[in-house]
Amino acid sequence: MTDGDRTGAVGGAVAAGGMSVELPLWKAISYFRVMALCYALLRYFNSYLHFVHPVAGWIYLGALTLWTLATTRAFAGPQRCTWYVLGTDLTLVVTGIVMSGLTDDPGRISRGAPTLPTIWAAGTVLGFAGKGGWRWAAASGSVIGVANILAHGGPTGDNIHNIVLLLLAGCAIGYVIELARASEATLTRALQVEAATRERERLSRDIHDGVLQVLALVQRRGAELGGRRGADPGGRPAGDGGADFAELGRLAGEQERALRALMTGGPIPAQRAPQAVEQSQDLAALLRRYADDRITLSAPGTPVLLPAPAAGELAAAVGAAVDNVRRHAGEHARAWILLEDEPEAVTVSIRDDGPGFAPGRLGEAERAGRLGVSQSIRGRLLDLGGTAELYSAPGEGVEVELRVPREGHS
Repeated sequence: MTDGDRTGAVGGAVAAGGMSVELPLWKAISYFRVMALCYALLRYFNSYLHFVHPVAGWIYLGALTLWTLATTRAFAGPQRCTWYVLGTDLTLVVTGIVMSGLTDDPGRISRGAPTLPTIWAAGTVLGFAGKGGWRWAAASGSVIGVANILAHGGPTGDNIHNIVLLLLAGCAIGYVIELARASEATLTRALQVEAATRERERLSRDIHDGVLQVLALVQRRGAELGGRRGADPGGRPAGDGGADFAELGRLAGEQERALRALMTGGPIPAQRAPQAVEQSQDLAALLRRYADDRITLSAPGTPVLLPAPAAGELAAAVGAAVDNVRRHAGEHARAWILLEDEPEAVTVSIRDDGPGFAPGRLGEAERAGRLGVSQSIRGRLLDLGGTAELYSAPGEGVEVELRVPREGHS
């Protein structure tokens, strides 16, 4: 596991479903530190009269007690147990070992007397193991071991024995925690894939029962009407009506294939653009389709040219806003579309005189799964590098301002 993986696992110690193997280990480390402190106090109480400077030992153990109690909650989980806390913990352990060599009787040290922190030092190594894995446990255990050899009796048999036990325990716990994090990350990814698959299947059923059948019907009827109206019984052309129906059927077929590919996770087929479409397209011409007796369009007298993909996406966002007016503003509400062609950007404003909506209504709709504004409007403008702003208040209608910069779309 890399350092990045370890960091990510620390940030998400609880796996999907709220279960975790790591957190119980952290609680055990926290409990161990408290019990090890009690053992250190008891050992020193039984032997402090043999120390050369017993008061210094009591002062150290008092500081150790305050630190242990203050960091009990910090050692209950990886988020609160920061590297600063662990560094301070290691400093206290090394200080206690050095003080043991200065305050204890040399004869007791040569006979293998325990240091002031005794087994409390193991809690520090376990903390490093939980935070960074077995490598950090080995590093912190080595620092403690070197301090113990240099300041408390040299490389004696007891020292070497204790150091080896400390390193083995720390590295073992660190390795177990790394495995737990990797297992939890794998389980979380598997549950996410399963949830996404179930949602895809549910949407596929709903789409198949409705949208795909409608698109297939439009494609079939468009082809039939296009062929039927392409010429009159005498063989003379009947105008552009047949071509329009055929084009509508073709577009419906392309959308059906793209939607099926999206449902099955396959590659979305490229949509073939009509040959008549040029590199640039007049946005005003695209917006005229939305004008009727309720919707008024105000546009410049000259074409508002944008690249065809950008113009199509912006027009689709305007269409989504107009659709919201028809569905939510009321059957007697009116709306106005204002198209502004500026040197640096193209702005389209859609305003209606409907009832409007209260603040927070869009957020509630998005949480409920109605993504018309967030996806059909804001999502399209975000893809174009533009902005979509909505303004509304109860009784004051709704105003949508869509702005696409010309830079990058020239």
